[in-house]
Amino acid sequence: MPRTTPRAPGLDWTDPECPVARTLDLVGDRWSLLVVRDAMDGARSFTEFQRRTGIARNILTDRLRKLTAHGLLAQRTAPSGRRQEYVLTDAGHDLFAVVLALRQWGERHAFAPGEPRSTLVDRHGTPVPELAPAGADGTLLDAGTTRVHKPEKPE
Repeated sequence: MPRTTPRAPGLDWTDPECPVARTLDLVGDRWSLLVVRDAMDGARSFTEFQRRTGIARNILTDRLRKLTAHGLLAQRTAPSGRRQEYVLTDAGHDLFAVVLALRQWGERHAFAPGEPRSTLVDRHGTPVPELAPAGADGTLLDAGTTRVHKPEKPE
């Protein structure tokens, strides 16, 4: 069963029929995916997100509110019981493949050969393999082997 993300009041979709555009409307700014990335890496508190990203407090406050309103993060009481923390929801966890694809694109195109960079590894310490989308028959997919099917518009 598909999960839905709540639509925030006043949100106008850039392209209402396009899943890419809707996703970018929700998380396509400079900071949102970095907050999600850090939540995937264990950040929970406002202070941790700010320290890891260097984001200004007012912008971080806005992004945490937005990500919570859209159902990507949830607030809960921290184990200490003294403050609130942010945790990924199922919808937030579902962005892992997006963050991984951006990371792998950056590894290929945003670093000079030999330039130091972080590495994503699995629980055994092995680097995560390249994403390779494949069709139902196992054929690798790319922009040249796929097309967008748009819904019929009522007349």
